[in-house]
Amino acid sequence: MTKSLPPANGVDPRPHIDLVDPQLYATGDPHTIWRWLRRNDPVYWHEPSRGMPGFWVLSTYDDIVSVLGNPEVFSSAQGILLRPASHGPDPGGGRTLALTDPPRHRKLRSVIRPWFTERAVRKLTPTLRAITQTLLSDAAEKGVVEFVNDVAARLPLYVICHLMGVPDYDRERLFEITSRAFCSEDPSERRSSHVQLMEYILALAEKKRREPEGDIISVLAAAEVDGRRLNEVELLLNCDNVFVGGTENVRIAAAGGFLQFLQNPAQWHALRSDLRSLPTAVEEVLRWTTTPTHLLRTTRAAVRIGQLTIGEGERVTLWLPSANRDDNTFTSPDTFDIHRAPNRHISLGTGEHFCLGGILARAELQILYAEMALRFNGIEQAGNPTLLPSIVVNGPKTLPVRLIPARHNVSHQST
Repeated sequence: MTKSLPPANGVDPRPHIDLVDPQLYATGDPHTIWRWLRRNDPVYWHEPSRGMPGFWVLSTYDDIVSVLGNPEVFSSAQGILLRPASHGPDPGGGRTLALTDPPRHRKLRSVIRPWFTERAVRKLTPTLRAITQTLLSDAAEKGVVEFVNDVAARLPLYVICHLMGVPDYDRERLFEITSRAFCSEDPSERRSSHVQLMEYILALAEKKRREPEGDIISVLAAAEVDGRRLNEVELLLNCDNVFVGGTENVRIAAAGGFLQFLQNPAQWHALRSDLRSLPTAVEEVLRWTTTPTHLLRTTRAAVRIGQLTIGEGERVTLWLPSANRDDNTFTSPDTFDIHRAPNRHISLGTGEHFCLGGILARAELQILYAEMALRFNGIEQAGNPTLLPSIVVNGPKTLPVRLIPARHNVSHQST
């Protein structure tokens, strides 16, 4: 195996590099590491650590975009996230939308794409707004809320439940299960909660097969790909994929963006003063938060990246938050600027695996921030936020805030 080259220069002191330490993302500063890697070792070999196998680290915008645009060489079918070596292959490999390569990926994508087009999202807008208004009304009554739990996590979950045909009376049950499955720091609780989620999805899917309705689960249950229906495992894993993909990005982007507005009150004032800046503001929130900490690809053939050759069958990790702070692509990348333009972030991916729910995610965030700007004159921290200790997704775990009702009109255009 070709190892990484020595640092390009001795100017930057080399930080301790352990990208699989979950606490790095909760209490440390990963951007210092990524900045050093971009400047000194952009194709870096990360030795096996904490039960994880060794892997290549890509940190620059151009390298990561190149890999995402080349599924012929960089495969998703062996898994898209680092896994402990003891866990073996990802069970979703080759079976789910996220863990397949073309042409099967395109066929699976076409099954559920109708729910995520611009036209479909426009039709869904009244529902998005109603859910948002209900959540914010509940928050306003409390005055002080835990924003992640009370607003940011519930909004995308309620929306995806609507699209998947989950009965309204089960939304809170699903919220409790998914909160433990995705956010608990207790591995055994995460596993048991994920089993509960799978059991719920499977029971609902079986019901939809008998009594189909106009929702995603019904369509997946009846869909044929490559001349056959999805089997029970494929159906279950793809439904789980939709739940996770449809909730995590928006939950963390909404909360992480809100944290930045708290820390940059002039930016919140600028947004409230002119809601026409909502589209660029949301793009900057997406760039700044970059929910996926990393993506994984496996090489199908030997390939040259920069000055190095990476062999066939090797793990290549793409650190999206690093790409979105690359100063070769972004001016003043460490500044949060809601008027940033252009903004070529890759928080929602690019190429074959560009986030299917990207249009919906943008709509959810625009409606959330618009409604907040109209309802609340001020937002204040009511305690210290905590960050997720995770190498998979990064952002606030808790964010206590005080909401101050609006006392004057705000310029408003339709979102």
